[in-house]
Amino acid sequence: MSVPISLTVNGKAVTANVDPRTLLVQLIREQLQLTGTHVGCDTAQCGACTVHLNGRAVKACSMLAVQAQGAEVTTIEGLTKDGELHPMQAAFRECHGLQCGFCTPGMVMSAVNLLKDHPAASEAEIREGLEGNICRCTGYHNIVRAIQLCQSGKVGASAAGARA
Repeated sequence: MSVPISLTVNGKAVTANVDPRTLLVQLIREQLQLTGTHVGCDTAQCGACTVHLNGRAVKACSMLAVQAQGAEVTTIEGLTKDGELHPMQAAFRECHGLQCGFCTPGMVMSAVNLLKDHPAASEAEIREGLEGNICRCTGYHNIVRAIQLCQSGKVGASAAGARA
């Protein structure tokens, strides 16, 4: 039995027929082919599947697609506007806040939400705000630096200086 749902994903209206047991992450990846959202643990522990639902960071592996009926969903692909990286994405690139990159989409989505709620977050608050996201490669130092760079509004300044 399929259930029709309608939602907005990355600013575009979407309608889909889903099995009532379909997870939001499955809808995003398998039906909508937005594969930037990753499935890491299927238990809401790692944060690789983090997306924004009505402006709030949620783990898409712990939510049914039908629960997103009528909602606005933003995935990592939706942060890029007109080919330009979101400042958080640019900061992660600039600070090399990734290694294998598997956790990066969820980490970026969580970081965007964190700074929206706490624009003046301290390093300790940033680290605490990332507790729901696991990175097995970086040790978090460059991830925290990237968030602080984005927070400062100086993303691209060091790259621009290097080109001068």
